This record gives sequence, structure tokens and C-alpha cells, in this order.
Amino acid sequence: MSEPYAVPVPRGYRVGAWEVREPIATGAFGSVYEARLVSSANTGGEDPPQTAALKFLPTGTGTPRQLSHLRELVEREVELYRRLTRPRLIRMYDTLTVDDPGHPALDGATVLVLEKAQGSLSALLAASPRPAAGPALLAQICEGLAQLHGANWVHGDLKPANVLLMKDGSARLADFNMAAELEGTHAYTPAFSTPDYTPPELLWSEIGERGRRIRPSADIWAFGVLAHVVLTGSFPLPGGTPTARRDAAAAYARGTDELRLSPQLPDAWPDIVRACLTRTHADRIGTQALLRRVETAAGTGRSPRLPRALLPRRRSRRTTILAAALTTAAVAALGYGISTWATDTGDTQGAKDAKGSVAETRKVTAATYGAAELRTDKGVPVAYRRLIVDSAHDCVQPEVTPALIAALLKAESDFDPDLWDPTAGDEGEYGIARWTPSILRWYIRADGVPAQETPRPPLTPAESIPAVGRYLCFMEPRLEPTGLSGDRRVLLAAAYRTSYKSVNNAAGVPPKYRDYADRVAHYLKEYTPPGKK
Repeated sequence: MSEPYAVPVPRGYRVGAWEVREPIATGAFGSVYEARLVSSANTGGEDPPQTAALKFLPTGTGTPRQLSHLRELVEREVELYRRLTRPRLIRMYDTLTVDDPGHPALDGATVLVLEKAQGSLSALLAASPRPAAGPALLAQICEGLAQLHGANWVHGDLKPANVLLMKDGSARLADFNMAAELEGTHAYTPAFSTPDYTPPELLWSEIGERGRRIRPSADIWAFGVLAHVVLTGSFPLPGGTPTARRDAAAAYARGTDELRLSPQLPDAWPDIVRACLTRTHADRIGTQALLRRVETAAGTGRSPRLPRALLPRRRSRRTTILAAALTTAAVAALGYGISTWATDTGDTQGAKDAKGSVAETRKVTAATYGAAELRTDKGVPVAYRRLIVDSAHDCVQPEVTPALIAALLKAESDFDPDLWDPTAGDEGEYGIARWTPSILRWYIRADGVPAQETPRPPLTPAESIPAVGRYLCFMEPRLEPTGLSGDRRVLLAAAYRTSYKSVNNAAGVPPKYRDYADRVAHYLKEYTPPGKK
């Protein structure tokens, strides 16, 4: 296996009645593998197919904080699978626990035996933006939401990566570790969301002991965004980054900006999308009414299957690993809602000859993204590679490198997206980069304009990591150009932990922060590829 997987499982490994075959995809804290049935015993009383997708979640290893959060997500997903069986929901055949002290990384892991899909909507959109079967697909997705809501459950994380395409062309909803059962009008979900698909009322919602309160109307908003993406290839709110689009959503909800939908939306769909993307949850269309309107607009009545011609083609066995990351499924959020990074592999890198033509083009997976600048075998979570590399590239200062940002995140939080340090000042520090919200406000926007409102926790990696790059880029020219002792990249990290003024006054790393700087220097060396300085 050429890519680092969060949970490495060797080919041929046996768990229950299953034998692991090819890797499918990975996230920050879990990995999915294709498996074949090798025994008729121990199949959980089900009648499973000959092949399935095994989702390995390491609930027996890791830090106590990570394990507590991960177990909660696993329990949510398993509970929904056990209680609901619907045509538009991916199916779970069994749950297993690995008992293998000889393999510490696997011992205690929870394994979900899932229906194996042929592809995902995110992979389809990467290959074919605005697919011809988009309306029919949306009708199937809406039908899945109706099945969930009719059973009093909320999905909580609807997005293209969590819509799977089966071998027969039908669509399934997947990734239910953010799902929750309604208690009256609300459910309670973990404090995580994908910003582009989160309604404005939840962007800064309060987080209680049980998590965040959520309504089915949150899924309706997400469906409206997804429909706009599928039908036009663009998001319904302006902005070049998730942070910018989130700010646009907040401005829209406050009434200071209007919703400007793409003119490429087919007839009847602008009204449908507007009915989903209302400023308040109370004005949003109900699920059953939405389903009727979507089916009418799609001309489906009962949603037909997606034509098989639109599914990704099978690849040769030599390219199975790469193709799996692009087109295979059962890759619901494998860690903390990061499935987009596990499956979004549509970028290419080309080597150009002297005439500027592409001499060689190769697919770049999330696990190998930026490999020339950030090592792939030293523990940087796959989920954050693209954010880290792109955030460094947004800065013109050569000292701000992907390896530096990764080393800083490791030293700050050990890549824990849910970190909270209440002892760090009056506000506390939150998230993977340990931001104080009042400071993050100044660096959260890509255009350099401070956010109008102070961010409220949880602070997601999608907003925290780019802000790290912007902050380092801001500070580098403010460090004294000469007279400072030490690696300038490490000095930047020390300035992040204290301030550039403190570093300048100390003519190097202040004594209080030398242990921190030593950790950053260690990881900086570890994450930098050979031959790079």
C-alpha cells in the first residue's frame, strides 16, 4: 500500500468472517477497505454479499480525549444502522471488534461491515461537473432525507462525499456518525459541521453538554446547497474559500446581503433552492413538500436509478489503490467530518517541458498532496494535508512552509480538532491551532478584513489552519531582519505562541518558550522531505 492510512490493515488480514483485500479510502482517524467473505459463520445473523466495505475505527488506541469523541461518533452511526433499514440509506451488515494484541494499532478497533458502493457523488462531480443525471440524483437524495426525517432522525452532515453511488446506479446516503434522533423538535449532535453546508443559525450556535441542538431544517439547507452545486457546479453563496462563503451566509442571514443564485439553474430549481435556503429555519420548506417539488422538477415521480454510464469506470488492478481513493465508497466521515479530504482527489500535477506542454500528468491523492514539501510517512493526518499545503502556498514569505505549519499544529494540539484549553486566558484556546477567538477574528477571512463577529467555538480545522498561514505570513516581515538567533521558521512558531515583539526583544526564542520551540524544531525536521531545507 503506497499511501499512509490512518488505520493500516495488511492485505489478507482476517476479522470475523471477512478477509481484507484492497484499500478504499482513509480519513484522519479511520480507514475503509474492500473485503471478501471467507466464512459463512460469524456474519451477525445477516445474509451478506461476497464483498463488503470494512470501516476500521481505532476505538482501542489513541489519546483518551480522541477515543471518547470517536466512540461517541461510532455509537451514533451504529445506533442508526441498527434501527433503520431504508432503500436510500447505505446498509450495515455487522459490527465487529478486533481482538489482536499482536497488532497494537488494530487491537480494540471497531469495524463496521458496510454495503460496498461503486462511487461517491463527490468523485462524480470531480469527474463530471453538472452531470446530466443531476436532477434524478437529487430526487434520490431527497428521498433518503425523507426516509430519515420520517423516522425522526437528522443526518447532520449532508454533502457530496456522504452520498454514495451503488453498482446498479442508485444513490444512498451514508456517514451517520453526526446523525441524531429527534427529541421533540430538536436533536443533539457533536459540535462539528462542514461550513459550506451548515445553515446560518448553526454557524455560531451555543454548544451545550450534549452537543449542538439541530433541527431537520439543517438538512434542508444542506440539500439546497448541494442541489446548487450539482446543477451549476458552484456554491450558492459567494466566496473563494469556505470561510468567505460562511461570512457571506452570515451576512445573508442578517439581511445585509441577498441570495444570488446562478442563472444556470434549470427551470423550477431556483424556487426549490430558495425554499431551502431561507434566512431562518422556520421559513424553510418541509421535507415531504420538498420531496414532491424535487420529484416534479426532476420528472421522476419515484426516483429512477442513475444510468450506469455515469458511474466511474473500473480500473485495472495495478491502479486499484488510486482509483479507490477517487471512486470507491463507504467513505463516510472517517474521523471528524473530514471525508471531503479523503475522497477529493481530482487535482492533478503536471511536469511541463520547455515548450510549456504537459509532459507528464499524475493524479494526486489527498494522502500524497504536497509530498514534495511535506512528508507522507510521518503522521500528518491525511485530512489536513490539503489545508496545510494550500495555506502555506497562500503566503509569499518562503519561511512559511507546509512542514512549518504541520510542525506548529503538532506542537500546539497533536492535531486534535476538538482541543479546548480553558486555562489559557479569559477566553481559552480552541481547536487544532489553539486559537483565542478574539485573535482568530482578525485572520479568519481570506481578504484580510476582520470578521464582523468574534468566532464562537468549536473552531474547525477548515477555518483554523488557513488562519495560521495568514498569521505567520503577517508576522514574518515584522521579525527583525538580522540579529535574531535560531532558525527563522522556529522563531515564527515562537512568535505564534507569544508575539513577534517578544521574539524581537529576546533576540530569539524567549526562555519561557524554548521547550515549545524545541518541539517545533523536532517536528519541522521530521516533516520536511529529504533534500529540502
